[in-house]
Amino acid sequence: MTVIVRDLRPEDPADVESFAHVRHLALPFVLWTPAGVLHRLVRTPADAHYRSLVAEEDGEVIGTAQLGLAHDSPEPGQGYLNIYVRPDRTRRGAGALLVRTAEEHLAAHGATKLFSWVLDESQNRVFAERHGYRPSRSAHFLRLDLANGTLPPLQPLPPGVELRTAADFADDPRPFFLLDAETAVDEPSDVETEFTDYEVWVEENWKHPLLDHALTTIALVDGRPAAFSAAHTDGAGRYATAMTGTARAFRGRGLAKLAKNASLHRARAAGCTEALTGNDAANEPMLAINKWFGYEICATEVRHVRELT
Repeated sequence: MTVIVRDLRPEDPADVESFAHVRHLALPFVLWTPAGVLHRLVRTPADAHYRSLVAEEDGEVIGTAQLGLAHDSPEPGQGYLNIYVRPDRTRRGAGALLVRTAEEHLAAHGATKLFSWVLDESQNRVFAERHGYRPSRSAHFLRLDLANGTLPPLQPLPPGVELRTAADFADDPRPFFLLDAETAVDEPSDVETEFTDYEVWVEENWKHPLLDHALTTIALVDGRPAAFSAAHTDGAGRYATAMTGTARAFRGRGLAKLAKNASLHRARAAGCTEALTGNDAANEPMLAINKWFGYEICATEVRHVRELT
């Protein structure tokens, strides 16, 4: 049995489907669709030097990697690689080949520090540490049974507050961009993020095939976008919160909670049966809010870091 690593073939639907399938098997707490995988590959800006790799054994895709430079970070030289192998195809050397190929590519384009998410399971953490990565912060995956669970009731809106959807901003999404950009700066992360290019944001985020404009909900205060909950759906009954945030001037009023609750209620009415989200392990207030909605932790991942210089 011979394992090789190559680039994903975006022109081959079966190859893209295999990539998404391997990701779903390895990480079922995230929405993986061929359209989403392809969008990431073709829409990521060139200065990210982004690649999607597959590990193939005798014609079968058994491992995957997504890697690139953090092009939206103010600090240069930061790269990322996320490696996932089919759970029933481990210990064949696919992971090690993917890591080596990814590191060589990122180092050649100036990366000096690499970040990788690793599921918090013994064999995964041992693998990461054996390749020189040290654990950093952790995050939880959470799941909510929309079909059988009970959502908190919808609350009356405070004076001056209205809830709109992303679809209401179809003609001009810039106000949504400005809100997303402000909240992204304060999002807990090892890598600082700054959305400074509106056109790039439109291509990467607004046009993302999983972004559900009808379910993404924005809270306005006296007409100004103040908080939001961005929703992804896969067309097969699964819903995921892509991001929830509040502008600094409006925090502490429960506006994001209102937006997310309204989005979840509409998602259930639209036929979604499962809701997924992520939660930084250190963000206990947000974890409490997600538990209030009925989410339960289903897995944990640990961010690992490696210095190249």
